[in-house]
Amino acid sequence: MINNPNDIQPTQRNGTRRGLVVGWLRRLDLQIGILLLVLGASVTALQSDKLLQHMQSEYGDDGSALLQAWFRLLSEQTDQTELNKLTAVNDFFNRSITFSDDTLLWRSKDYWATPLQTMGVRGGDCEDFSIAKYMSLLELGFEPDKLRLIYVKARLGNQAQAHMVLGYFANASAEPLILDNLNPAILPARSRSDLTPVFSFNSQGLWLGGSKSQSDPTARLSRWRDVLQRMRDEGFL
Repeated sequence: MINNPNDIQPTQRNGTRRGLVVGWLRRLDLQIGILLLVLGASVTALQSDKLLQHMQSEYGDDGSALLQAWFRLLSEQTDQTELNKLTAVNDFFNRSITFSDDTLLWRSKDYWATPLQTMGVRGGDCEDFSIAKYMSLLELGFEPDKLRLIYVKARLGNQAQAHMVLGYFANASAEPLILDNLNPAILPARSRSDLTPVFSFNSQGLWLGGSKSQSDPTARLSRWRDVLQRMRDEGFL
């Protein structure tokens, strides 16, 4: 995000509002535009018809059935507590999606799928689970600053491997609750001694070692930028 308007030099300095806006727009890039769209995702209605058409075209009746189930989930959870929403969304994707490697699903070493793609193939890896849960909770009215996608090192037996989970922060100083596809229980971070956080991000920022970076997360994370654009094209934003 733009933290200091002085960092963007307008091309017209004659004091007119129009000149200032034009100058800013000439310097803003596509990544910032996408980021602002995501910040409004929690209050922007889904383009349901567009999503359904896209799902039916790409993935047929099976994909459309799961998308319809997701729509029902969102409708049923609208007036529930945040904890109930967390549980419902976590359970929905952990039950409906089968873990699979990107090379098998997408013929790519590391591909971040949109929630529609994940539901369409009913498969995904840890990033796909986390992104689908994140977008679902935004649609249910969660403020973006309560949610972070967290890269961790997960200890599996005697090995540690890169993994992603979704963290929910009740407030700025709260210990996060962890939504994970490896462990279906929603637990506080202190109860997940098998996970070591590396960095986290959301639509508002990037955190390294517990401190918020001034970097735009879409600029630092090209795959995040790419999946946001694809979600926009599909009708999520």
